[in-house]
Amino acid sequence: MIKRQKASIKDLIIHKVGNKFNATKNAFSDATVHFDEATYQLILPYLLKPFVSVAETYRFNHHSDVNLNEINTYSKQLFSEEGDFLDISKHIVTHLFEQSNSAQIKTGDVIVCHFENIQYQDYFTDAIGIFKIENKTEFFQTYLEQNSYDILVQKGIQAKKVDKGCLILNTSDMEGKIVLSVDNNNYDTQYWIKSFLNIKYPDDSNQHTKNYIELCREFSKEVLQPNFGGQEQSNFLAKTVDFFKENEIVNVKTFKEEIFETEDQIKQFEDYKKTYEAENSVLIRNQFDVSEIALKKQKQKIKTEIKLDTNIQIKLDVDAPDASAEYLERGYDEDKKMYFYKVFFNAEG
Repeated sequence: MIKRQKASIKDLIIHKVGNKFNATKNAFSDATVHFDEATYQLILPYLLKPFVSVAETYRFNHHSDVNLNEINTYSKQLFSEEGDFLDISKHIVTHLFEQSNSAQIKTGDVIVCHFENIQYQDYFTDAIGIFKIENKTEFFQTYLEQNSYDILVQKGIQAKKVDKGCLILNTSDMEGKIVLSVDNNNYDTQYWIKSFLNIKYPDDSNQHTKNYIELCREFSKEVLQPNFGGQEQSNFLAKTVDFFKENEIVNVKTFKEEIFETEDQIKQFEDYKKTYEAENSVLIRNQFDVSEIALKKQKQKIKTEIKLDTNIQIKLDVDAPDASAEYLERGYDEDKKMYFYKVFFNAEG
């Protein structure tokens, strides 16, 4: 999460990246962009606005030595001004081109930008931005010819959101340079995150909170809902969110004792946790600090709806963990040979 009020652009260049699988080639600029005032005032927020609301950060990764990570190396050179901005930006595009591992990877414009005075937390720093523009929008352009206005269709970049972008801050913690990333075209996430940037989540409270809530969400979907129904699933998710809201530190042992009522349920959860960790290559900590930012983001992904095969949906409030148990009853009607829910209420809202 950054602030951009005092940010400025030091250097910016635009290249085009092709795809080696469909015989399209890269096209390189020979000079940086010189802006007029109107264009500058539009492109600066266009590039930085996506990162204002980004809560999760990444760190560079490499299977043997993080110093061999290409984008990590190029960003260091740009920050230290060891190499020429133009040449390094071309190397970045060439590296992106080499990661196009299928014909489905889109070609597009690549913007490489050196920002100054990006505010991160309580200090200001430089940042390197890399953006890939994959989609262009058709728009009408009017023009005057022989005293009459005419109209034609052109294609251009829509100044609302970038398709793919990363912001590499010139600041580090114990795990390396801080990186933010956005991707609004998620059909090829591995291509951008893993192949091109090769970044991973840091070992911090954001990641621990995210990992644990995602574990709980998958457990509710794969174990609770099929075996015990939507009410039990929604009740568990509401209790999970409530536990995270009420505790600054999550202790897994305490969580299980408060959330589950029987030893069998705890055993089911523990067995699923082991399988989940193995299949997703993730380690769930036994104790960690709760990240309010990560909790808020994960809460938005939780769906507490009971969908019935009779085209009826019952939506439960994830912030009211006791409502389901107190005001919703599940039963079976012997005459109709169907399950039913009984809902108690005082007034319709």
